[in-house]
Amino acid sequence: MSLRKSTIHQSFFYFLISLLVIFNGGNNNLIAQLNFILVSIFFLFCLRDLNYKANIKKLYFDNKQIIIFYLLFLLYLFFQIIPLPIDFLKFFSPTKYNLMIKLNYENNFSSISFDASKTFFDILNYCSLILYLLLFKSIFYRERDKKKFYFFLTFISFVASIVAVYLYLIGNPDFLFISNNNYQNSSTGFFINRTVFACFLNLGFLAGLEYLKYIDLNTKRKDYFFNKIYLRLFLLFITIGIITSFSRLGNFLFLLLVIFYLLYFYKKKDHKNRFIFYSLVAIILFDILILGFYFGGIQLIDRFAFLTTELNEYVGESNQYLSRAEIAKFALIQLDDFLLFGYGPGNFELIFKNFYEKVSISFANHAHFDLVEFIGEFGLVGFLILLIPIYKIFKKIKLKSIKNFYLSIFFILILAFDFSFHIFLIQLIFLILVSIDIKKNN
Repeated sequence: MSLRKSTIHQSFFYFLISLLVIFNGGNNNLIAQLNFILVSIFFLFCLRDLNYKANIKKLYFDNKQIIIFYLLFLLYLFFQIIPLPIDFLKFFSPTKYNLMIKLNYENNFSSISFDASKTFFDILNYCSLILYLLLFKSIFYRERDKKKFYFFLTFISFVASIVAVYLYLIGNPDFLFISNNNYQNSSTGFFINRTVFACFLNLGFLAGLEYLKYIDLNTKRKDYFFNKIYLRLFLLFITIGIITSFSRLGNFLFLLLVIFYLLYFYKKKDHKNRFIFYSLVAIILFDILILGFYFGGIQLIDRFAFLTTELNEYVGESNQYLSRAEIAKFALIQLDDFLLFGYGPGNFELIFKNFYEKVSISFANHAHFDLVEFIGEFGLVGFLILLIPIYKIFKKIKLKSIKNFYLSIFFILILAFDFSFHIFLIQLIFLILVSIDIKKNN
């Protein structure tokens, strides 16, 4: 395989990721369709190459159980949107059946999903996920290729941060397709939600640290000198983007990320990694002494008081009219009605409108509790099917690795306190970063 061909394919992969970054993480039905079409064409094009075809075959046989169970999960999602005789819903979705009888529904067929079209677009995203992962593992198969991806992810995070901070400093006006109506006083950039934006930047910052580790292990190579300068500049602006998002979860995850790597490099005491250690110390000082002073000491403390604030909403009384905790509790209550087969991906908003008591003056399109929302969407049957490949993936990676340990904490906190894993780009980048360390079969 020629270097030129490999470079072209990698560049197109970067292009696809960049489109997702620019268009709100792919959280749009039109983008979901376009994304699926482009990645499918790219996948079929790569299959024409014998080397890529051989790589994909090997990937399949090395991860056969993971892929089979994931395909079974996709079949289950298609089952959720298949029109079934109304009487069948008495077993598969009795709550929807009772609602349809109450509304004098005249059609003789209906799907388990409350809105099959919404679920269909989510299915396209779940299909795209596996295609992206197969492409990544077959195109970025060399160690240096993986490091290139780290560099790209850090760079695209840097660009997103620059755009977001610039728009924030000029008052967050609407710009072209970028709408800033929801968050006038925080950085969001290409993303509609500030926490999703901050979570994406955290993954980009993580990629930058991993690339710096690689550089410091190859300090004899002179061509990495400027890369070190670029990476530190990128990480600095990503830090500013995370901080000015004022996302409690995003900043808490960032604090954990910096602390984990500081402790890791301090404990390791490897002189080759001393530059990363000093860079992280500089970032902390920059954060606390400069940005902390600029945005005010109270805000500096508030944005890191994540767990206290969130847990108070769950166990205490919130001052907000509709708090995250109330939405999460509502999603938890709905599990009783949709426990086995769910209400279909993308349908939480409809469930909220139909069953929340104060729906006339309240609105929510996500539960802010990803774990419960996923169980509600897939049902216990679908969720257990999905749990098998997830378990097998985590079984194949080294959780003792500092990167994977942080990704595990990242995974748990978002599932418990946010909805960012319902955004396609966050799912994709997270899985790519995890898949890099999947052990190969002999």
